[in-house]
Amino acid sequence: MMEEDFYASIKLVSGEEIFGRVFASEEKNKTILIISEPIVIAEIRTKYGFAYKVEPWMKTTTDDIFVIDMDSVITMTENNDVEIISIHQKFIKQKQKHKNSSDFGMNHFKLTKEMGYISNVNQAKEILEKIYNNL
Repeated sequence: MMEEDFYASIKLVSGEEIFGRVFASEEKNKTILIISEPIVIAEIRTKYGFAYKVEPWMKTTTDDIFVIDMDSVITMTENNDVEIISIHQKFIKQKQKHKNSSDFGMNHFKLTKEMGYISNVNQAKEILEKIYNNL
């Protein structure tokens, strides 16, 4: 039997705290949670105050739906915080926008020095070899 869906903050036994739209279901006398687009939210202090860093819970898959056994949950609370729900919805829209506009599901961005890109491996190897040989 499927219950109504709701937004929830979930603390897992692993220590992770995730947020997403949750459907609770009874399967063979066990409660399982079906979580849509779970995210991890971190509050970051900036010089202007606080900001939120939002990341997908599972970074190595493009799946959107995950099943968690209640045995893996320490606590869960329905979350009706409009700001957090809005952050979740914006994240999903942005993720979908990138998914639709990218080649083969991969995002291709030109990296810059401002992003931390200095050189590729071959260029770095050449530079380091020149420095070593001039010693």
